[in-house]
Amino acid sequence: MTDGADTGAILLAGGRASRLGGIDKPLLEIDGRSLLQRAWDAVARCDGVIIAGPERTALAGSAAWVREDPPFTGPAAAIVAALAAWPDAPAWMYVLACDLVDPVAAVAALAAGREAISADVDGLCLADGESRPQWLTGLYRTAPLRRAADALPGVGANAPVRALTARLSLQVIAATGRETIDIDTWNDAERAGARLPPRTHPTEETST
Repeated sequence: MTDGADTGAILLAGGRASRLGGIDKPLLEIDGRSLLQRAWDAVARCDGVIIAGPERTALAGSAAWVREDPPFTGPAAAIVAALAAWPDAPAWMYVLACDLVDPVAAVAALAAGREAISADVDGLCLADGESRPQWLTGLYRTAPLRRAADALPGVGANAPVRALTARLSLQVIAATGRETIDIDTWNDAERAGARLPPRTHPTEETST
């Protein structure tokens, strides 16, 4: 986990998971912990965490919740909503999608990368094995991220994340392991050992 010095975190947990049949993807479990819990645990030492998505009660930790308006209008809108709800946010901000297989590794790589970037860079993100920037696995200076968010029309609804990050000067760092592996399909879930949580069996109801 990061030490969280002067750093907050936005966790994105509000997508439709259409390629997974519309399940609540952040509640998929790996080794008995949900993807959402694993992401929260990775940033638990930050100076605050805000989760963009429908509130779930099955989270062991304290976080604020926010929802893009209207719902399901994309991660850029979710980031806009999170920043708007956090006017006194710390100087740095993790932005993480809640479908990462190993968010601890992602956060560690980002934290290490921050130590090496120059003062004129607005942040950094990881690149996957095909050298594609993964903007939703990133660490950003909050002030320029907020300016970029404020510049999006319509509070970012249905805007591509690229419309947000294109306004930033970013350093892209190649992942060296599992840092950018995420779950978009059932094949991804199978490879990661992710599965739906056990069904909660209702207790026997007494007759009334």
